[in-house]
Amino acid sequence: MTQTQQHTISVLVENKPGVLARVALLFSRRGYNIESLAVSITENPSISRMTVVVNGDEQEVEQITKQLHKLIDVSKVQDYIDVPIIARELALIKVNAEVNNRTAILQLVEIFRGRVIDMSDKTFVIEVTGGNDKIDALEKLLEPYGIRELVRTGRIAMARGVRGM
Repeated sequence: MTQTQQHTISVLVENKPGVLARVALLFSRRGYNIESLAVSITENPSISRMTVVVNGDEQEVEQITKQLHKLIDVSKVQDYIDVPIIARELALIKVNAEVNNRTAILQLVEIFRGRVIDMSDKTFVIEVTGGNDKIDALEKLLEPYGIRELVRTGRIAMARGVRGM
């Protein structure tokens, strides 16, 4: 029996309309829930890089990556399951910041190496980057103050060292 693991998959695709929908449809047809998805152009403007995070066993994810290779607009696919990577997410968190708790919130932001990028008389917008555990932990600590809005980018990842896609 194979074990379900979280896989981070990078996919290089043509930067043109409809490609994201075709890739997402492939996952959907196979019954995979995409845990996170981040897409952006690369150093080559004609190529986009998708970072897809899914849960599945090795055999299931191998089937998905083989299917991805068959799509015309896909040039490379890399499952980083056994590759040392650097992975980050970005989160923007709008939290209630009353006068009596601003100092405590600012201390939390400093500990997590985030920063306040906007403030009003009643709120802070906090920017934080890092692994999903770090962002989850900050989110949990800010919950008692009242999180008004939260948005996360989804994971982006790159192999460590000289290894590329």
